[in-house]
Amino acid sequence: MTIEHIQTGGSSAPPVSVYRVLSALLTYPDQALLAALPELQANVTASQREQLAPLFDMLSSADDLIDVQEQYVATFDRRPAHSLHLFEHIHGQSRDRGQAMVDLREEYLRHGLVLDTSELPDYVPLFLEFLGQIPAEKASALLGDAIHVLARIGDKLTQYGSPYATVFAVLRELTSAVPQPLPDPAPEDLDESMITFGPDADGSEPTLRARTQTAQPVHFYETDPRRERAASGSASS
Repeated sequence: MTIEHIQTGGSSAPPVSVYRVLSALLTYPDQALLAALPELQANVTASQREQLAPLFDMLSSADDLIDVQEQYVATFDRRPAHSLHLFEHIHGQSRDRGQAMVDLREEYLRHGLVLDTSELPDYVPLFLEFLGQIPAEKASALLGDAIHVLARIGDKLTQYGSPYATVFAVLRELTSAVPQPLPDPAPEDLDESMITFGPDADGSEPTLRARTQTAQPVHFYETDPRRERAASGSASS
């Protein structure tokens, strides 16, 4: 893989899964990612490789890395509807999003995984890499809970005509859960319902569910500074 967001306690690297391939494809493109494209293609099925072909073709045929980076910024950082932060599509910028991320970070820790990144816990590439490092049955359950948000992002990217939509098309086929439409997040914090992770009393695992609880503080970090440079370069051109 090209970019590691999560450190594990083991001495050997876990096997590359389709989740980790999709995670890499959604990260900010750099030269290492472009160099790893043949490896990424080799770690998906023939059917998945065909679905992802538009994105692989765009990345592999890039004549200028800056152009690819600027396209990434324009796609994800300048369009809130395409945000790669899960809870932004549910809570917007309300305070409930903070507790939701605390819960997700705790879910990572319950599986012995320690975040080693400045990205927020609900960053989609980080979530996918997490799924790629836990047991398949658990990963499938968590994906099924999150697919409603992921499908929404994919639908918006499809409408935009972005090849990145292919990643979300593959994700939809990795779960039997049927995506449900989501309401637009409220512009302000209207109630105390929020998202939480972990099992219910009956042992079920609804990743994205409401829970009434007092919001707690969570640290917000800066995103990849390379995106800002790409954005400023595009604005000045």
